[in-house]
Amino acid sequence: MQTSNTILTAHPIDPAVRQRVMQALDEIEARHEVRVLFACESGSRGWGFASPDSDYDVRFVYVPRMPWYLRVEAQRDVIELPISDELDVSGWELRKALRLLRRSNPTLLEWLDSPVIYRERSDAAAGLRALAAQFFSPMRGRYHYLAMAKKNFQGYLRGDTVRLKKYLYVLRPLLAVQWIDEYRSMPPMRFAELAQATISDETLRDEINRLLAVKMRVGEAEHGPRWPAIHAYIEGMLAQVDRDVSYRTPQGDTEALDRFLLQTVMTGDSHA
Repeated sequence: MQTSNTILTAHPIDPAVRQRVMQALDEIEARHEVRVLFACESGSRGWGFASPDSDYDVRFVYVPRMPWYLRVEAQRDVIELPISDELDVSGWELRKALRLLRRSNPTLLEWLDSPVIYRERSDAAAGLRALAAQFFSPMRGRYHYLAMAKKNFQGYLRGDTVRLKKYLYVLRPLLAVQWIDEYRSMPPMRFAELAQATISDETLRDEINRLLAVKMRVGEAEHGPRWPAIHAYIEGMLAQVDRDVSYRTPQGDTEALDRFLLQTVMTGDSHA
């Protein structure tokens, strides 16, 4: 449903920060003896409504060399760098990522749909995205996003003065619920794409765009009075979507995850 009010969006990545990210990924591969299969921007810069002082949330999936998988003791399956200035870098080992994908983890699904890609090995990234489509669970996605919207609304939007960015942290998951109910598919990561497809009211679109314009030029901690059209929409949506909905179960083949893991680990080890 397209209208004249196109939702604002921006994915600002400073070239100097991108260079720092690429260097950090190179150092991770060398230090930990892993291959980074996929690295993206998560959070507000990926969603499309970053503030000038928003962090860079770099997330990645990696695969260690074969000996890592053959040790008796379980090994740590997360790599996290100390947060440095505005750069937050962390990633999941491939087997961990595939376990989460099997459970239709919305965070991982968002990574795979990020509009800001720092690095990807095309075959592995394509394989992960294909598997994600097979294992997507509308029921689990809906529950995740609805719980997120409720938590942020209760915690940050009940007073007369509110933290502006929290409106978007409630709007976005509510629109994701609406997308899932209407399209029965993975909601897009980009806020603008969600809003364009699910909001037709011109007054509401205009107020969202004004909020986005403010959010993109002020700090993350900015507070202000309630935005009436957005607030009314959120309250109405929370009352409307808080219900049990039946969906089909995911159609993914668990053995396909095992095959993908084996192929990816062995392919990398043979070229090490």
